[in-house]
Formats: sequence, C-alpha cells, structure tokens
Amino acid sequence: MSGLTHLDESGAARMVDVAGKAITRREATATGRITMSPQAAAAIREGAVKKGDVLAVARVAGIMGAKRTSDLIPLCHPLPLTSVTLDVVPDDTGVTANATVSTDGKTGVEMEALTAVSVALLTIYDMAKALDRGMEIGGVRLLAKSGGRSGDWTAD
Repeated sequence: MSGLTHLDESGAARMVDVAGKAITRREATATGRITMSPQAAAAIREGAVKKGDVLAVARVAGIMGAKRTSDLIPLCHPLPLTSVTLDVVPDDTGVTANATVSTDGKTGVEMEALTAVSVALLTIYDMAKALDRGMEIGGVRLLAKSGGRSGDWTAD
C-alpha cells in the first residue's frame, strides 16, 4: 500500500516478519533533555530532592524502560538486549540523558534507545515535579544506529 513495513497490503497494522533476516550486532544511541529552573537543577545535582537520588533512579528506570520497550510500543519485537548504558548529565538548567543499547539480533534497537531516554527523563520529572512543574522534556532523538541490512546511520 504505502511501502511502510508495519502495514500489510490492505493497510492494516502488522508486526514485521524478521524470520528471514540474519542475526547481526546492532546498536543505537539516543539523546534527550529535560530543562527546569536553576533551583530544581541545583537540587538534583546536590542530591537534595526529598524523593531520593534522582539521577540514580532515572538511570535505572531508563534501563528498565529499554528492556520493556516491546510492552510499550505495540509493533516492536521483544529483543534480547546485550547491553544498555544510560548517562544522565546534570547542568545548571536541566539534565541530558544519553542511552546506548545493543543486541545480537534480527532487528534494530532504535526504539529501545529512544525509550530508555524517554523513561529516564519522565522519571526525573516525576521525582522533581514538586520543585518545578514547568519542566520541559524535549530533543528526544536518535543519534546513531549500526548493524542490519540498512547499515550505519548518524544524525547530522
């Protein structure tokens, strides 16, 4: 119909059949940011948020999110992840999250990397919302992917 892999000939949603694909090493890196008041950012950096260590909890939540991506995104394949790293870097006006996800599989891990970043940033919002309800999450995007039939890709 439209050439989209998640639609069948009649336009109905479907999970892509990856049975014929080769198992290859695949990796994806994503990023995103939450901006906030300088006071909220300072409290996170200093570990002074009443709910606990925001950065540690966000890191674990993001890793868990990557592992549960197929439960959240309806047409994603469940994948055996071999590695998930998530860095959360605070500064004077917010926190940047960067996730890298790897697998040896038949389909890529772009959605897992994007989910890791998104869940980490949502966790930061949840833990710090009492300090700043106006926090803004944005810039969530894929930075790079490697492996598979389409090869390597890097954002401009």
